[in-house]
Amino acid sequence: MLADVTAPGTRHATTALRRLLDLLARGAPAEEFSRPAADARAAGVRGGELAALTDATEVALRIRRTLSQHRRREAQLTALFDTASDLAALRDLDAVLRAIVHRAKLLLGTDVTYLSLNDEAAGDTYMRVTDGSVAAAFQQVRLGMGEGLGGLVAQSARPYATGDYQRDTRFHHTGTIDSAVRDEGLRAILGVPLRVGARVIGVLYAADRAPREFAAEEVALLSSLADHAAIAIDGARLLEETRAALVDLNAASETIRAHSAEIRRAEEAHDQLTDLVLRGGGPQDVAAALADILDGGILIHDADGAELARARTGSVPPPAPAVAASRAGGRAVPLDGTWVCAVVAGPELLGSIALTGHARLPDVERLLFERAGVVTALLLLLRRSVAEAEDRVRGELLGDLLSRSGDPGALTARARRLGVDLARRHCVFVADSETADRHRLLAVAARHAQADKGLAGLHQGHVVLVAPGEAPGPDARRLAAELGQAVGAPVTVGAAGPAAGPAELPTAHGEAGRCLSALRVLGRTGHGGAAGDLGFVGVLLGDRADLGGYVRATLGPVLDYDAERGTDLVGTLGAYFAEGASLTRTKSALHVHVNTVVQRLERVGRLLGDDWNSPARALEIQLALRLHGLTDGPHTTTPAGRTEARPAGDRPAVS
Repeated sequence: MLADVTAPGTRHATTALRRLLDLLARGAPAEEFSRPAADARAAGVRGGELAALTDATEVALRIRRTLSQHRRREAQLTALFDTASDLAALRDLDAVLRAIVHRAKLLLGTDVTYLSLNDEAAGDTYMRVTDGSVAAAFQQVRLGMGEGLGGLVAQSARPYATGDYQRDTRFHHTGTIDSAVRDEGLRAILGVPLRVGARVIGVLYAADRAPREFAAEEVALLSSLADHAAIAIDGARLLEETRAALVDLNAASETIRAHSAEIRRAEEAHDQLTDLVLRGGGPQDVAAALADILDGGILIHDADGAELARARTGSVPPPAPAVAASRAGGRAVPLDGTWVCAVVAGPELLGSIALTGHARLPDVERLLFERAGVVTALLLLLRRSVAEAEDRVRGELLGDLLSRSGDPGALTARARRLGVDLARRHCVFVADSETADRHRLLAVAARHAQADKGLAGLHQGHVVLVAPGEAPGPDARRLAAELGQAVGAPVTVGAAGPAAGPAELPTAHGEAGRCLSALRVLGRTGHGGAAGDLGFVGVLLGDRADLGGYVRATLGPVLDYDAERGTDLVGTLGAYFAEGASLTRTKSALHVHVNTVVQRLERVGRLLGDDWNSPARALEIQLALRLHGLTDGPHTTTPAGRTEARPAGDRPAVS
């Protein structure tokens, strides 16, 4: 008969399994999980039941580790959410940074956590917040860029960790840093960068007083906290700037309210100007309102001296000495009966305001005039932000148009939203300057494009402008003169068109680029023109031109001969025609004997035919030589447009 009572060994195994589940349920320490199996073994459980119990113990430990990891991850996420909540209710930057440093200490379980910020003026990084530090010298230490672990993190913008800092030779040890670390008793250190965009503003650290290896997830966690700290610092900076601006405005308002009826009038005027800007008013609106308030003439200029608006006065350039004096002193200054106020935002000069018709200016009105400079600075900053955003959008649209990216209908719709009608015929202009700043040139071209209801941007390394028009040549000459005057340097402009619709713009752009190259090679730097302005060169530069084919058809045998034998018959031909077909002047230009010139030209005759020097063939050959320069041939072109051979030291001998 079968026994109806479970065997003792089975009962012990079952009890042990239940104990394992209880240990999991209450999150017991790992060392307790070995006891059920040990008790079962002591109770006489053997064989398969004991092996199963051992396996169950290992499974329970794995489950415990998984649960621990989930709890730890939950705690980390909770800390990050708490940090984000602190940032949302930011009031005190130091309090937020202390909270982040403290949370890092709790989550990573280290002895010390701390945060340093970069000092751009001093070129080093200094301690800002610490948690767990006991050494005063450590709390005041400064690290040069590249010095120690923290200096290396601040310089390289990469996390670094060490299990034992004093023995780690990867870092540049200094006496000051090593002494501070010894005073604090630190061994293992982990540092991650605080980034605001691409800029590193400091370092967040976690450190232990015993050797330790930091896991990848610990580096990731500290990096997440560092990102929050960087947001807090940048947000606080913006708040401080806003508060400073508000303090300035409130101080001005309080000063105005402290006086008599004139003060009240000034306050109302200031409010009127501010409201005008906030309602979307432009420079002309501000100039007209300020002219009425101060009963004088007003001119507003940008930082480059270009007039933005004027009211009740003639057009006069801004007096540079007065603008500089106002910028340096922070007050409006008089000059020959005109008051000038620099418009600044921090250290940046945005422009200037000039007031005419007042030999003297009472303090109240002078203050109002200076406050108008603050309002104008706000206006110009808003306009610049809008313009930069619009320029990016316009530049992206221009790039898509010229690279044939996207559906023509969609491109036309995008252009229409920017006020550009692609149904009209447009000319394409490619501008470049050897000395002017490209971004400065782009900014000026963008202003021209907006005024003409066109587009401007950088494309394939050049400033490109697309504008409605029917005469690319005259427009290019006008544009080259205006751009050159604005940037203070020669600007060369190649043009093509008019193009009808988005489909023809890429072809026109290619032709305009070739015109730009031709203008340079022909010695017409600083000028503008289209293919029609370049004679035979222009005909070949048209949208169906084959420069390489023309050059090969005309000079092919000579080019091949030079390539195969390392000679320079092309250079000899260029010098011969440049010197008016004079053998004497040619030999002097090439620094060779006249017989050598004769021998080379005889070789050219055998390669090109006996009629190579006839008027018709000579014209074709000279044109091909010029075009060869356009296609990066081995010759240079003088400012006068004359083709010269390479220097004798660089030219192989010709037999």
